Amino acid sequence: MRHKLVAFLAGAVMLAGAAGAEPGVAEAAFQAGEYQAALAAASDKSNPDELAFSARALLAEAMSGPADPPEALLHAALDKADAALAIDKQHLEGRLQRAIALSLIIRPMSNGAARKTGWGEEARDLARSVLEDDPGNIYANGFLSVWNLEVVRRGGRIGAMMMGASISDGRAHYQAAIAADPEDAALHWQWARALAALDCRKYHDEITAALEAALSVPTHSALQKVMQARAATLKAELQRGDAEAEALAARML
Repeated sequence: MRHKLVAFLAGAVMLAGAAGAEPGVAEAAFQAGEYQAALAAASDKSNPDELAFSARALLAEAMSGPADPPEALLHAALDKADAALAIDKQHLEGRLQRAIALSLIIRPMSNGAARKTGWGEEARDLARSVLEDDPGNIYANGFLSVWNLEVVRRGGRIGAMMMGASISDGRAHYQAAIAADPEDAALHWQWARALAALDCRKYHDEITAALEAALSVPTHSALQKVMQARAATLKAELQRGDAEAEALAARML
């Protein structure tokens, strides 16, 4: 079964797939949006796969609500990812989920406070390390596509140079991700959202194309449906005006 993701980073999240002792039960619950049931089905604290899956479920639950992700859920997900990495420091999904959790935790912080944590750089490095081990990883590419845009938006030219971020790198990661899975609504949505928050007028046509791609693909999970609904909301706002859509995109995940 293909696993879907939500890309995130400081405003966007990508959630990679995982295996567990009861992969059918846990994954079915996850796909249905029953995240607490998914956690219950992946309860082996000695299994890094199940711990990383639990982090994914907690992050999905945090991302699915109408408000900002609850801090308690984000820290719970970070704890699960850290537990997976304590067992296997090279665990691929553990690295991805830690990157996502860190990025979401620093999202509401000021630029100065976020820089002091060093978590933005760590999240980038974790995702890059996944690509070193798995060059075609969709989820790491999706994460980095948005990470680059968010750093450019929040840090400006100097901040982007310091962090090694650029729009061109973000676009390359997005293109790599959709080349591997063009029918992932979350990939298209997160790219459109991050690009709209950056400069809606400049990238209007590219944003529109990504939103239309997000809305045209079939969805196979509750999480994908949430992302597709958000794409529809942003598209409607885009039709009202670029300034309105840009402000909305900056608030969305």
